[in-house]
Amino acid sequence: MRFIDLFAGLGGFHVGLEQLGMECVFASELNKDLRALYRHNYGLADELVRGDIREVNVHDIPAHDMLCAGFPCQPFSKAGAQAGMKDEVRGNLFYEIMRIVEHHQPTYLLLENVANLLKHDKQNTWRVIKETLEATGYEVSHKILSPHQFGVPQLRQRMFIVAARRASGGLSQFAWPKTENQPDISVRSILDDIPDETRALTQREIDAIAVWQEFLDCLPEDAPLPSFPIWATEYQATYPFETEVPYMLSREQLGKYKGIFGKRLDRKKAKQQERIPTYARGEVVFPKWKQQFIASNRAFFERYKNELKPVMKKIRKLPFSWQKFEWNCQGAPRHLDQLLFQFRPSGIRVKHPTYFPALVSSTTTQVPVIGWLNRYITASEGAKLQSLGGISLPSNNTAAFRALGNAVNAEVVRQVAACLIGPSQSKPAQQWLDLSSIPTLAVL
Repeated sequence: MRFIDLFAGLGGFHVGLEQLGMECVFASELNKDLRALYRHNYGLADELVRGDIREVNVHDIPAHDMLCAGFPCQPFSKAGAQAGMKDEVRGNLFYEIMRIVEHHQPTYLLLENVANLLKHDKQNTWRVIKETLEATGYEVSHKILSPHQFGVPQLRQRMFIVAARRASGGLSQFAWPKTENQPDISVRSILDDIPDETRALTQREIDAIAVWQEFLDCLPEDAPLPSFPIWATEYQATYPFETEVPYMLSREQLGKYKGIFGKRLDRKKAKQQERIPTYARGEVVFPKWKQQFIASNRAFFERYKNELKPVMKKIRKLPFSWQKFEWNCQGAPRHLDQLLFQFRPSGIRVKHPTYFPALVSSTTTQVPVIGWLNRYITASEGAKLQSLGGISLPSNNTAAFRALGNAVNAEVVRQVAACLIGPSQSKPAQQWLDLSSIPTLAVL
């Protein structure tokens, strides 16, 4: 079977489908460096790996049995503006897919996007996509899937869309791959024994983790750790946040209260602002979620103010973003050197060592840290998380993680595609973990 790979990136669709014995006959990728890498990794001729799909004539695209596309997700992502189909640059690229579909009428379509696509604009965006595909002669189905459901240690929920031409039988023989709990899943399965390149934690980061470990140690053993984000700036703060907020009060009125870490607000207006958390400035009304977070933090700090008093003096010296702490691993031992964490703009987030959070393309600040190794994961390990072990990656670490964050997971693709085309048209493939045994190509 022949397939085309649109918005190809690092080639997650390519790897997954090639393992089933399918042949790529055309690819499109806007980024010129990734285009060159795609040709290098998969041996396609220059003329078969094109740039902007909007500039490609449909007659230049070879006939194919399956069209694959991880079309741009930024318009639908929770992390973006969620402009959806109104996004003039990226949202309308779905119609570029339809331009090719209408001309070539491939038997199958396999599309991928962020999970938020399903709910975007009160499900109107998904309704338009589904109805457009159906009106073109396809039967359509969708499901939210994550690599961790297939034994790959990454929690990365994505919406997969499959479609098959009604004239060819539609989806009558299709069933989504079975997903199971993976009790033995562990991030250790993708870690390199001797990584070629690693980014160790800076001393500043190590010191910050030591301070938060002291925070954990100061709490009584039977004290439950909050499931809400800990905002250390609320320690001994008293400024109003419900019916009134700091922005609404005069300097004299605000002077009766305390700001971050209990600092008094009886100063000049400029000094007062410095002592109010940035998230509590400039709003006339706080949203309910923020009111709840503030109330929960104050109740927590009031309960343990004496136990935490010594360490709070150290936390107040940390950068503001590191004064926030999220314990997303209820039930885990309270030892950060046994866990995973991220230095995020929204705070330090701690995770179980079972699977990594989703790789993201927007920033390198969310690259996961392996607590027991005092280092970030490598790009090579990130490739394994996307079931792309063995391919060449961009030589620049930032570019590599950006591409990996945009990639589609090859193992999930393989599993879904195998169910879509059926066993008679696919061949058995190595499991994704076997990819680590493939000699790594030289990084470009």
